[in-house]
Amino acid sequence: MMKNKHVLIVVDVQVGVMQTAWEADRIIKNVGVAVNKARAQDVPIVWVQHSDDELIYGSPEWEWVPELSPAADEKRIDKHYNSSFEQTKLEEVLSNLGATHIFLCGAATNWCIRATAYGALERGYNLTLLEDAHTTETIELGNGVAIEAADVIRDLNVTMNWVSYPRSSNFVTSVEAVEFAQE
Repeated sequence: MMKNKHVLIVVDVQVGVMQTAWEADRIIKNVGVAVNKARAQDVPIVWVQHSDDELIYGSPEWEWVPELSPAADEKRIDKHYNSSFEQTKLEEVLSNLGATHIFLCGAATNWCIRATAYGALERGYNLTLLEDAHTTETIELGNGVAIEAADVIRDLNVTMNWVSYPRSSNFVTSVEAVEFAQE
């Protein structure tokens, strides 16, 4: 029987992404707790870092937030699209780690977290979204209409409880309740 190998993926917790994110300080703290739990339980961590025309590779905004940083032995992935899987080495890294179950946290909920979650499920990975360790900013639609960040986050948390795929399972849990122990 195949062992369910867990991996924590931290997406885009970068200075330029988090500076305008909803409840950024709380989310950064929660991501830090998840990282520390994973490290304590010898669960591999993969750090995904975005760059594009607005978030320039190597710029101060591109850097990880000062409260978080990958350990020397933790894998790092550079990406240019919302999904952490698109045109990156993530699948190769996950395969080398023997990953079957991804725990996901970071930013931005409506773009990179959502796209990475669906990408994982479409590829047959089991997925657990850390409900209190992802964030985004309010989306201003114009004419005084906005989609509040808290509503975007709540929507994805609900969605990840109900969406279904034929080859994978999905879950939502809090950072406090998460257990990375291998199944």
